[in-house]
Amino acid sequence: MVKRGKRYRGVEEKRERGKEYPLDEAVRRLKEMGSAKFVETVEIAVKLGIDPRKSDQMVRGSIVLPHGTGKKMRVLVFAKGEKVREAEEAGADYVGAEELIEKIKGGWLDFDAVVSTPDMMKDVGKLGKILGPRGLMPSPKTGTVTFELEKAIKEILAGKVDYKVDKGSVVHAPVGKIDFSEEQLVENILTFMSSVIKERPASAKGQYVKKVYISSTMGPSIRVSRQDILDRLLHGVPVG
Repeated sequence: MVKRGKRYRGVEEKRERGKEYPLDEAVRRLKEMGSAKFVETVEIAVKLGIDPRKSDQMVRGSIVLPHGTGKKMRVLVFAKGEKVREAEEAGADYVGAEELIEKIKGGWLDFDAVVSTPDMMKDVGKLGKILGPRGLMPSPKTGTVTFELEKAIKEILAGKVDYKVDKGSVVHAPVGKIDFSEEQLVENILTFMSSVIKERPASAKGQYVKKVYISSTMGPSIRVSRQDILDRLLHGVPVG
């Protein structure tokens, strides 16, 4: 059994274990529970009623959060020729081709997002075993394999989040920082949930969104009422 520290136990007393909270209250309690000595990341975890082993039930997508994630993103771009300048002018931190591929093979991973032009993917594909498990592999599905580098880079810098369901049928993503306002966190969460719902596979049967949890980096999770989220998205209930 995991032994929790005094700080964690004190924080956990501010929520009722197993209870589902309406989104506004869940966010309010989460902010009250923040007690780390750094600005914690707020994350969401959504349990879906799908079977990720089936290719036609894979859930994957991307969304630009209205208030960003609060994290400064370091963007790496694989490109050649005139596209190098476009990437640099758009704000990419690292731009290159074979030299970057070799550097990554050597263990360098000081970046948070990767974009590639389509003509580079034959070589970038060799990094699948390194970038894939870290969620960094460029993909047409998330708009990170493209010749429109300026658009892709600016979306990432503005707070774009890529997500993909894991083997446990759960989608995870950052949705802000603990020092965001309640309204900002609520709007980011609703925007993210709207995207996940739109990605529902046609072959998925029964209840699609099963459970929703939010948590901060160092704190316990809070279960959010899935029905409250669905009702707000359906009826356009305003934030706050």
